Amino acid sequence: MATARLSGTENRLVSLPLSRIRVIMKSSPEVSSINQDALFLTAKATELFVQYLASYSYKHGRGKEKNALTYTDLSHTAEECETFQFLADILPKKILASKYLKMLEKEKRDGEVREDDDEGEEEEDEDAAVGDSVGS
Repeated sequence: MATARLSGTENRLVSLPLSRIRVIMKSSPEVSSINQDALFLTAKATELFVQYLASYSYKHGRGKEKNALTYTDLSHTAEECETFQFLADILPKKILASKYLKMLEKEKRDGEVREDDDEGEEEEDEDAAVGDSVGS
């Protein structure tokens, strides 16, 4: 079976480096070999997706005011638009380090309170079990 080679014109139809895309695709354990057509189509689909994400974020963000696309526009799109919500973990909203540290402290305090509550419930359960066995 002959393998298809991308001609110079087809290679110019995509902007992303095909060698990088091949490396990313081969990093998956389920992939053993990659057809050139599949590689080209994956590259083209990725480019179109990135273009759509960028243009949507620009139109619905503050990009028009500043005539620029910012990370904030992208993260807002990922959070607010249902189509792009799968990117919310990859494009989180930026927060200040001090605010993040406060959040961690609060979570730690809440976690300690929950652990104390759990321990108290376990002790009550043990006391009830001991009382039942003594009463029998």
